[in-house]
Amino acid sequence: MLSIKNLLKVSLILLILVSIAVYSLYLSMRSDLPSVELLKDLHWQTPLQVYSQDGLLISQFGEKKRTPLTLEEVPQQLIDALLATEDDRFYLHFGVDPIGMGRAVLGKLMGQDKGGASTITMQVARNFFLTREVTYTRKIREIFLSFHIENLLSKDEILMLYINKIELGHRAFGFGAAAQVYYGKEIHELNLAQIAVLAGLPKAPSTLNPIRSPKRAQARRSVVLQRMLVSGYISDLQYQTAKNAPITGKRHGAEIELNAPYIAEMAHNEVLKRYGKDKAYTEGYKVFTTVTAKLQTAAEQALVNNLLNYDQRHGYRGPLSSLRPQVRSTDDTSEIQIVPLLQKELSKALSDATYYQMLEPAIVLAVEEKSVSIQLRNKVTATIKWQGLAWARPYINDQKQGRPPKTAKDILTYGDVILVSKMTDNNYRLGQLPTASAAIVSLSPNDGAIKAAVGGFSFKQSQFNRVTQAKRQVGSNIKPFIYSAALEHGFTLASLVNDAPINQWDKSSGVVWRPRNSPEKYVGLLRVRLALAQSKNVIAVRLLKSIGVTNTIKHLTTFGFNANDLPRNETLALGSASLTPLEVATGFAAFANGGFLVEPYLIQRIENSDGEIIYQADPAIACDPCIQTDLSDDTDQELDVLSNNIPDHNITIEDEQLSKQSEDDQTVEIKQASRIISPQNAFLITQALNSAIWGADWNTKHVWQGTGFRARTLKRRDIAGKTGTTNEAKDAWFSGFSRNIVTTSWIGFDDPRHILGQSVYNNNLGKNQTTGKEFGAKSAQPAWIDFMRIALADAEPEAFQPPVDIVSVRIDKTTGKLTTKTDKTSQFEYFRLGKVPTEYVTEDSSSEILSGGQQKEEEEELF
Repeated sequence: MLSIKNLLKVSLILLILVSIAVYSLYLSMRSDLPSVELLKDLHWQTPLQVYSQDGLLISQFGEKKRTPLTLEEVPQQLIDALLATEDDRFYLHFGVDPIGMGRAVLGKLMGQDKGGASTITMQVARNFFLTREVTYTRKIREIFLSFHIENLLSKDEILMLYINKIELGHRAFGFGAAAQVYYGKEIHELNLAQIAVLAGLPKAPSTLNPIRSPKRAQARRSVVLQRMLVSGYISDLQYQTAKNAPITGKRHGAEIELNAPYIAEMAHNEVLKRYGKDKAYTEGYKVFTTVTAKLQTAAEQALVNNLLNYDQRHGYRGPLSSLRPQVRSTDDTSEIQIVPLLQKELSKALSDATYYQMLEPAIVLAVEEKSVSIQLRNKVTATIKWQGLAWARPYINDQKQGRPPKTAKDILTYGDVILVSKMTDNNYRLGQLPTASAAIVSLSPNDGAIKAAVGGFSFKQSQFNRVTQAKRQVGSNIKPFIYSAALEHGFTLASLVNDAPINQWDKSSGVVWRPRNSPEKYVGLLRVRLALAQSKNVIAVRLLKSIGVTNTIKHLTTFGFNANDLPRNETLALGSASLTPLEVATGFAAFANGGFLVEPYLIQRIENSDGEIIYQADPAIACDPCIQTDLSDDTDQELDVLSNNIPDHNITIEDEQLSKQSEDDQTVEIKQASRIISPQNAFLITQALNSAIWGADWNTKHVWQGTGFRARTLKRRDIAGKTGTTNEAKDAWFSGFSRNIVTTSWIGFDDPRHILGQSVYNNNLGKNQTTGKEFGAKSAQPAWIDFMRIALADAEPEAFQPPVDIVSVRIDKTTGKLTTKTDKTSQFEYFRLGKVPTEYVTEDSSSEILSGGQQKEEEEELF
């Protein structure tokens, strides 16, 4: 036998030989080992997040879900769980745990998997630099890299790399993201049982997670808790409580605080264009948009409610499907017996049905005379009373509806799979997915900031954003721009134009073109203000003919419209041009802001993962002049914008923008938007558009009121707007504004074969229902009104102030000439200096006032 002395010598020699061999191996592999220096200045790959102006999360983009944590943010129980489970001697070893390694080698030799070979440091080396291939070469490289990491970083730094890097299933990387994915919580909000589940995931995240296998997750949690107990991190009471807790994990998306998918996608696309996919999805950019939760929510609610109202007054198209129950006949009778549907059939049908907005799937369980019983997805049963069913007469086509139902059996049968919505009184209403589409967009006319935008009923139903992508014929929404061109070519609001039929031979088509008014009524000579307020088609055509198609198009392109979208013929005056709702709203903004073209923008600023601003919007402001601002050195002094045309606006002042004015004051230039029309032109068109809402003359024989009169319900005199409907009512519009917000609402069908049609009276619904032919005021304006009611709620009325060189004089209503009378035959009218009438009326026209006639409730504005 070898003596102890000789044994020590042999061991020493073996140790030296092994060391030499390991060192030689290291030297041979050193050149192939990646540098771990990048860990000192690591940049986490985090997803793109989109926020509202008021800081609410709208959406998140990126394959990897990661929420980087600092050591201070990590609960101590999570650290304890990881150390107890993954590496209990982490703070004692030098990157490789000899005891654990020895146990693993011994286990291999004995044919048993003892585990324990990989320390947290080795896992960091593998996760950052290596693959998961099971080879001895990869393991040796992992060991060498661990030595480098331990030499470079502190133990706490290594631990944080592990906590933030480790893959934990369902695209969650790091424990911060895993807490959100599995529990929908911040990491500090988790209890011990939930922490133990997460701490057990690194072993096999795809099979041990609580979504894939709750039983395996529970078994793994028990192992983690047992090791924490043995290591002295938790008490026996804590162990028993956590061990017996239910497994509660389920899939959670990003914690969305504001549902605005169309806004999110608009911002997402802009970031992709600006930075490319590689940076957009990995750099952790935070994008702050210009929309606010209040206005965005109001816009979505207004659009959805208006579409549902339109859709339901045109009739019910039937259930999504019907679960046909089995039937059987007994031997001794011909009686048919309905076999009840099984719960698994109900659950499957409900899970297969899609949820849209507030419309959720349900199945009819019983049909009574005036009500139906239903089951919802959560197995809760409810009742739809008659008030939630009475609307559902059959849909026949866009123009016709069937007879109103008399009982619930006229509408539904047992087993029907339907959509329902919950009403404010907690009762349910039968619903259906609208086939029509809609869009609404609102922006600030002062700088173009988009305040709200909704591109359709449901992003889940269609990701096509009709705000920016749908070019639709604008109908009479084009008329304010035609009239603006007319004012530039010598017309005034008091100019008389002949409201009479036009019969014009078209050589190219070989037919007579006969544009017509809607309703088809003509009154002769009519003032321009009334013509625009009443949307007289033939007068718009006569104005365009007077100034010429080329001049008109030249004028319209200054509003940002593409000349290629403007037909070079006289149908342009009636709205044959195709524009997007955003383009229309941008054009109307020029009237609201006094004549400036603003550029719509959605992104206010972008921050990187460190909170540094890497992009700040610098919009041109609608101001004339954009006066330089005096700035005091006192940091508490607020920015004082010295211009009547500039609203409250967030202006970021960079050091290089400042020029020293004196020892105490500094100045900054504000970027000015391009002026496209004179302030006088903008004001006069606004006045006519105000008449489209508020204009009326109740003292004349033929009473008239503007086509947008329904907006009077807002009780705001400081608003203006214009309806619009195209041929066959395929598109309906309403665009309008106050001094500080402009909004466009559109409704129509994506399928051009459909028209908005008409609806007849439903005897079940009483007086407060919309009937007759669909057009701008009936179909699109309700959404505009509902939105503007919220948008203007906290805004003090701000009248449209006349600019310089605008005067007001009394004119005769019939002739537009000056008058000395102060009775019902006269009114005040605005004129530009130099355009004031010089001739006085000489005849008594009190009985011949050409007022345009009574507007019919079923009016269409066709061209």
